[in-house]
Amino acid sequence: MSGEPLESPAVNPSASRPSVLFVCVHNAGRSQMGAAFLTHLGRGRVEVRSAGSAPADAVNPAVVEAMAEVGIDISAETPKVLTVEAVQASDVVITMGCGDACPYFPGKRYLDWTLEDPAGQGVAAVRPIRDRIERRVRALLDELGIPVTG
Repeated sequence: MSGEPLESPAVNPSASRPSVLFVCVHNAGRSQMGAAFLTHLGRGRVEVRSAGSAPADAVNPAVVEAMAEVGIDISAETPKVLTVEAVQASDVVITMGCGDACPYFPGKRYLDWTLEDPAGQGVAAVRPIRDRIERRVRALLDELGIPVTG
């Protein structure tokens, strides 16, 4: 991908698969849900990553349960540490409450999705966060020119 221009902040949907990185502090809730929805709805047409600036030991069990309710199994996922390489390899970087911990590189498209942190909350509190993330992922796919069915 080194031949792609770095000055354009937008993703070119006609290029090879766009890549998206979801980042939150613990990579145990919001970013895991974002990555799971994009993987599920993108059906291999988007390269998906997620990471955290201070990763937890495990994905939030209430998040796992909430995602299972919509038919997406993330029980085998593990939080990953945010690396400069992950940011550099991504066309779109979506931050979800990680503040200034995410490195900035010119030419990347950055989106900040302000969402409540599901940490320490039960599945009932996670559901509306999950649903907002799904709507935003669907809108992102539309912006990328990737049709979603269902």
